[in-house]
Amino acid sequence: MIKIKRRDMLAGAAAAGSLAFGPRAQAETVTFKVATGLAPNHPTNIRLGEASKRILAESNGRLKLLLFPNNQLGGEEDLLHQVYSGAVQIYLIGGFVISSVVPMAALDGTGFAFKSYDQVWPAMDGKLGSYIRAAIMKSGLYVTGKIWDLGFREITSSTHPIRTVHDLSGFTIRVPAGNAYNRLFEALGAAPETLQYPEVYSALQTGIVDGQENPVGLIVTSKFYEVQKYCSFTNHMWQGFWCLINQKAWNTLPADLQEIAERNLDQSGLAQRQDLARLNDSYIRTLKTAGIVMNDVDSAPFRERLKTSGYYANARKGFGEEAWSLLEEASGADLG
Repeated sequence: MIKIKRRDMLAGAAAAGSLAFGPRAQAETVTFKVATGLAPNHPTNIRLGEASKRILAESNGRLKLLLFPNNQLGGEEDLLHQVYSGAVQIYLIGGFVISSVVPMAALDGTGFAFKSYDQVWPAMDGKLGSYIRAAIMKSGLYVTGKIWDLGFREITSSTHPIRTVHDLSGFTIRVPAGNAYNRLFEALGAAPETLQYPEVYSALQTGIVDGQENPVGLIVTSKFYEVQKYCSFTNHMWQGFWCLINQKAWNTLPADLQEIAERNLDQSGLAQRQDLARLNDSYIRTLKTAGIVMNDVDSAPFRERLKTSGYYANARKGFGEEAWSLLEEASGADLG
């Protein structure tokens, strides 16, 4: 159940246009839980903390965001269910996890679609992002206007570097929940294993899996470099974080609180994008200092494998022609 104090009174007053403003007429505080799966020191959580402070101040204490980082309230699948049920009001998560409920949410994460951020941001702030956002909102969630950055995903390994597509043959790799991850790595010849994020470090440490794939920022802030030897810059997909809000909880807020909340969350999302861009070099230096062996990867053979394996053809059929044409227009690639 969503715990929002005096919900009916606030909603009724807003509908009647009778809300009074000022300290004496101030409504009781509405509290939203905000969950992420990221370490507390990740720029996403830092910027969420800043947004929370601004929202509290601008709303005169009427709306408070309580941040729960590092999967404190559950793993990826658990939190997705919680934001739908309303046990958690706001959840920042990538499209592949959401795709277990909304398949279209995986569209921007199609393997090797984007080459650089010069393609990503115009696409996600434009027609492609609007298309995916609309699909998620039809499922009963509200989604803020700006997607946050998660990054291009890379592969780490304890056994050998990934230089060619053949290096993935039989490679056991941890992937998050979401069939889209499994389809990609199965098409590349790997053996994906679904594990929730809190389980990843120990699975790498004990050798349950050979490696994992994540953006460099998560590899560093979650300290996976302590239990891995290699990092291969495959850039096999880009992903962002959608800021999901339970629709019923969102609807209980009067219009002015909705405006304050969305504007500040979007402001922090844009700042978080800049943070990750600035921090990327320092993350790579951290990996180098830790003794991780790093290598770049030519994406062309990987993309060719996805074509010959039928991955792109199946994805096109699954997403539909309209969605696929938007992806190809945004990425500038003929994905087949």
